[in-house]
Formats: sequence, C-alpha cells, structure tokens
Amino acid sequence: MAFPNGGLITETNRQYYEGAQGFQVDNIAGQNSFTTTFNTNLIFGGTGSWDPNSVNYALNNFKLYTSPTGFPGTFTEYASDFNVSNNTIITAVAIPNNYYVVVQLKILDGGNYGNPSVPGSYAYGNTVEENYGGYAYISLNDIINNFTVAYVGDDKLIPTVKRTDIIFHAKRGLQEFSYDILKSVKSQELTIPPSLSLPMPQDYVNYVKMSWVDRSGVKHTIYPTTLTSNPTQLPIQDTTGVPIQSNFDDNIEGTSLTDERWKTQNNGIIANNLNFVQGINGGYSYGYGYDRSGERYGLDPQHANINGTFTINERENKFSFSSDLVGSLIILEYISDGLAYDLDTKIPKMAEEAMYLHILYSILSTRRNVQEYIVQRFKRERSAMLRNTKIRLSNVKLEEITQVMRGKSKWIKH
Repeated sequence: MAFPNGGLITETNRQYYEGAQGFQVDNIAGQNSFTTTFNTNLIFGGTGSWDPNSVNYALNNFKLYTSPTGFPGTFTEYASDFNVSNNTIITAVAIPNNYYVVVQLKILDGGNYGNPSVPGSYAYGNTVEENYGGYAYISLNDIINNFTVAYVGDDKLIPTVKRTDIIFHAKRGLQEFSYDILKSVKSQELTIPPSLSLPMPQDYVNYVKMSWVDRSGVKHTIYPTTLTSNPTQLPIQDTTGVPIQSNFDDNIEGTSLTDERWKTQNNGIIANNLNFVQGINGGYSYGYGYDRSGERYGLDPQHANINGTFTINERENKFSFSSDLVGSLIILEYISDGLAYDLDTKIPKMAEEAMYLHILYSILSTRRNVQEYIVQRFKRERSAMLRNTKIRLSNVKLEEITQVMRGKSKWIKH
C-alpha cells in the first residue's frame, strides 16, 4: 500500500464528497490533457464513448463539463472527441485558455454541473457512493504486497516465498475470517414473486436472517419451517415403484409434488388455533396444531409465528416461501466468503494485523526445517490477534448496552 507524501488520504474533500475534480486552463495555447487523482479509476467505455449518442457512452463512470467562467449554472457537458489513458483525459481539440474543466464521477443525485433543462446531462450513477467509507478498509492485494515487503527477504523469517503461496494463504484466511470475524454479512431487498421462490445471491455461502418489511419499514423475522422440505431428487416411477431410466441410463426426473402442494396451501388452513392474529398482508392467520392442543395451555414455540416461513431448496439453489408471503418485501441477510471480487476484496483495517499473522503462521507451519518453537510462537500470536480483532469488530458500545438494559429496571404492575 502506497503512502504518498506520508499520508493515507489522497483525495480532496471535493473529490470525496462531490465526486468531482476541477481544472483551470492556464495556457495561452489551451490545454488538452487533464489527469485525475480520484481513488476511483476512470472507466472509458470504448470507441466513441465520448459521444452521448454512442451505445458505449453509458459505460463511462464519469462525465466531463466545461465553463468559460466557472460560475454555477454555466457548465455544459463536453461532447467533443476525447479519450482516456491511465486516468488522464485527452481531448482532440485543446480547451481554450482560462476555461474551467470539471470531471464528475457518477453520483446518485447527478452532481451539480448538469443543465436543469437537459436532465440527461447530469451524471447519475453510484460510483462515489461505492467509494464512501473506503478509508476503513484495505484491499486483499495491498495485504499481500505489504506482507511481501515486511516479512519476506534477507534477514527475515521468510527468505523467499512464491507470491502464489501468499495469495493462497491470504484467500484461505479471508474465507475463515469471513465466517466468524469479519463484517461479511450482506443484505438484499427483494420482493417475493408469485412463484414463491428466490434464487440464492451469487456470492451466497449461508443465510443469517430473513425478514419481511411492513409499511412502516419495520422488519419481522421469517423462520425456516420443519413442516415441509424440498426433495433433492425427483425420479419418475413405474407402477411397481421402480425409477424409470432414460436412454442414457439416468433416472428421469419429474416435478416436485411436495413443493406444489406446499405452494398452494395456506397457513390458516394448516393450523386450527382459535386465536386470530393480524398477519402480513392485513389478513388473519392462526397458530399451528391439528389437534388444537396448544390453544389454551401453550403453543409450541417453533410454530408460534405469524410471519410466514421459508425453506432452502437445495435442488434448485433457491429459497422457497409459504404462500402468505407472496408479494411481500423482504430483506435477505447472508454471509459471503469475502472472495467474490478476488484481490480487490476489501478487508477492515482492524483485521489487517491478524491477516499478516495468519499468512505468516500458515507459511511457516508448512515449511521444512522451521523450528517448532517458532511455529508455536506465531500460532499463539495469531490466536491472540484473532481474539483482539473479533472484539474490535464486534462494535460493542457501552451506551447502547446501557440503553437496552434500562428495561430491566421497569416496574411491572399486576
């Protein structure tokens, strides 16, 4: 990781918050080269991407504006030929002396340099939003580079090591950290379609929580059900019950009758509790129990839920939901292993030292002729740093705990 000028922050406030960088031409002959210094690299879509009428124009992650005075409202989108190389914008024709030039990364509100009468001139996108909060993280590639500088070389614990070995142990460490230590929980806002099933996210490893969201924006937990399941194999059988094979000697697969029956069922029909409770979509649902044994003397807690249910369909790698959740807005919180974006993956800086010690221990423990006391020393240091990292990232705040615990001092009136 580079430390230019001794500091870690390389963007100006304007670059970070507004996603814009300005230039003033100070050359009588004009200027046709403008080098940006954003933390985000400029993306130029390809041939003709400078032209708003080109299909490649939308692939750019920025827009270019010019103004003769620099006053608000005087900037217009630059629509003449230009190219981009190594974050440097090169215009085919020099921009005149004393002109003001602004490079605007795409941002949710479009920035400040578009023309109100031409909505398409604003730089709408989310490039800058993806950059917010980036100071709290370090990339996996920087972790690997820093480790090579600090721990590999003459008179160091590891005289030589292949970069591929460092990458392997760094990735394995990141996977293990993601399951138990790092802030690896992601979330998606989804709407349940009439099919009552949703595909697993592309980087899904395991789910954390499933909730539906009411009209006030409040989450209501959806629990998995044990009342049904999703079969993983669906062989078609003959009249004697033997699976039928295709011409390629494989079982012929059919559709799941269990899934179809569950999708057409209603929680209120499955259950027979007399206690009506308002449900998800404004209707009413019941507690579970064919024999009505839980009506008066206590429900079975695993079924005392009016928020709908879900199952994990391993056959189709989808989540399947009960019929009363159709059309509901849900939030799926899940765990990723942290490797979806390869070496560009971001790691919290609070876990940086733990990553170095994990890589160091992993390399030393798999080498010949390394004395055991050295291996055990770094094993202990690695374990200690993992504990510290877990405490740091747990984000426990004393004031928040105090606020929750105040409820224990309430008087309960009979």
